Amino acid sequence: MADLQVAPWTLVIPVKRTAIAKSRLAAAYPQHRPELARAFAADTVAAALGSALVRAVLVVTDDPLVAGDVTEAGARVIADLPGAGLNEALEHGAAAAVAEFGESGVAALSADLPALRPAELTAALAACTAARSFVIDQPGTGTTMLAAAAGVALDPRFGVGSALAHQASGAVPLELESIPSLRRDVDTAADLAHAVQLGVGPRTADVLSLVLGAATGSEGLAC
Repeated sequence: MADLQVAPWTLVIPVKRTAIAKSRLAAAYPQHRPELARAFAADTVAAALGSALVRAVLVVTDDPLVAGDVTEAGARVIADLPGAGLNEALEHGAAAAVAEFGESGVAALSADLPALRPAELTAALAACTAARSFVIDQPGTGTTMLAAAAGVALDPRFGVGSALAHQASGAVPLELESIPSLRRDVDTAADLAHAVQLGVGPRTADVLSLVLGAATGSEGLAC
């Protein structure tokens, strides 16, 4: 990662305990769903750390396996002390980011972007010139990234209909065409199929190879 002169953003990435994460993948991946959730987070963090505009990545999680993965990659882990939901976890992480890197902007990033490309994240962060900016997800109703300039409160409003909620709060949607990997969060099997078409990271690819092996009978596991 570059120094602050060219890396003005601190990213906060919240990760649920993988035992309960990505429940909508359970029907298609009943046995590998936790491993997929963990892999999504690992690939997202690795890609984020590869952006030239990212100074540090703070991962808010209570999952020890995820904590080990992201620490090894170079991220910092913050315990989800509020334990009260996604927006509360982001507020907690943003407060920690401001306390340590007050001169940097803070961006909240979804943890389920297994196809994320560092260059696309860099392009999006470079386009965040408003006080608060956000990236709308592929379906057009959610948010994959919310960025607040230094000195501006993050004010996350993730959840159902978060794109409209963020826009109503004054955040400006980024109008970029060339960031498909940043818009492709994964909640369903169809989402994952699209992410695979874009090209998923190595951790997700490894899990999917296990799923394929199970489906073709080369393992003693059921997918």
